[in-house]
Amino acid sequence: MRSAPCLFALVVVLGAPLTGGPSISYFTNVRDVHISQSAQQNYFVLDEEVWARARPDLADLRIYDGESQVQYALSEQCGGTSSHEQPTKILNLGSVDGRTEFDLDISNLETGEIGEYDRIRLQLDAKDFVVTASLAGSNQVVAKSATHSPPATLYDFSREELGSNAVLKLPPSTFRYVHVELSAGISPAQVKGASVYNLQETKAVWTSVGSCDPPSQAARTTVIICNSPLRVPVDRVRFRIDPRQVNFRRAVVLSDASDHRNGGGEITRVRMNRGGTAVVSEEMDVPIGGQSSGRLKVTVDNGDNPPLPISVVELLSVEHRVYFDPQGRSLLKLYYGDDKLGAPVYDYARFFKADPSASRAELGPGTHNEAYRGRPDERPWSERHKGVLWMAMLLAVTVLAALAVRGLRARAVSS
Repeated sequence: MRSAPCLFALVVVLGAPLTGGPSISYFTNVRDVHISQSAQQNYFVLDEEVWARARPDLADLRIYDGESQVQYALSEQCGGTSSHEQPTKILNLGSVDGRTEFDLDISNLETGEIGEYDRIRLQLDAKDFVVTASLAGSNQVVAKSATHSPPATLYDFSREELGSNAVLKLPPSTFRYVHVELSAGISPAQVKGASVYNLQETKAVWTSVGSCDPPSQAARTTVIICNSPLRVPVDRVRFRIDPRQVNFRRAVVLSDASDHRNGGGEITRVRMNRGGTAVVSEEMDVPIGGQSSGRLKVTVDNGDNPPLPISVVELLSVEHRVYFDPQGRSLLKLYYGDDKLGAPVYDYARFFKADPSASRAELGPGTHNEAYRGRPDERPWSERHKGVLWMAMLLAVTVLAALAVRGLRARAVSS
């Protein structure tokens, strides 16, 4: 009766799936990686060719030196900001010669500690104003010698619907106290609170992708149709508007080919002078809510205003870099185009830190991999040979039936 378990084991083994890692013959595409500075960290930038041929998640990228893999780390140059904002105490709030003045105690309200800061946010109960703020830092609340910062401008253009600003910028500081003097226009009663924070900002690196048609007008809106290469991620839309056009604020809606909203925001430019105080502010980028590619419809709501003189609309993608260590090699090869390959697990990526002086390597033209043979059929054996599996199962049933009959006959003879 040992034949039955053996046959069952055979069926299980034949049904087990095949697995395989990367192999040069499995990649459809290859490109040379030209290295000019081989003794230091290098990187190359992924372009439309890679996005079009590789997996959407870029998991199938592999760098080879001959038959050996070269470890790498994938990095998005997305930049960003981080800060920890904390409330601060307002001291000596009052008016001197019609100007509001007060001191800020920057120490943490809970611990008493003082961290580095470069921003002060005021809570002002006021609308439609422009004032300047003079700042002086000191470690004593009443100090004759203090460090002064350049005047900052605070404003609110609610009537014109052009936005507001209540944040004071100053050099990185650790003063215990900051004396604030506002020009006429804000009364002490309108100062409701203050907070400080240290804004740590890194700038993103952008790559222009795709193209956009000239703007067209539809009733109260301006419509721009843009197209980006398939599978290339798009992260924001940038407007270029005649610099002579100032003091505007327009809502922007982004939608895909099915008119489903895919993001939105505002574009604005303020150039105003109130009482000798100049206000300059501009925002020309609109983020896309989730990465998108293909057709994108950009709609600018002009309200009852004339259309903006839009000269250019660009689609921007965050630059994706592949960092690696050439270790003296001047030429490597990048392979990609294996849909079934998972992401690599490299120690280099786990402990990666970008070197600010890293050298840029250049990718050669994308070509078909002459060594490409394709992956073997990795479906379970049972899926690839169903007929044989059925024959094996029938054979197993037949053998089991024969053994059963043989056992019954033997029992009948013995009885």
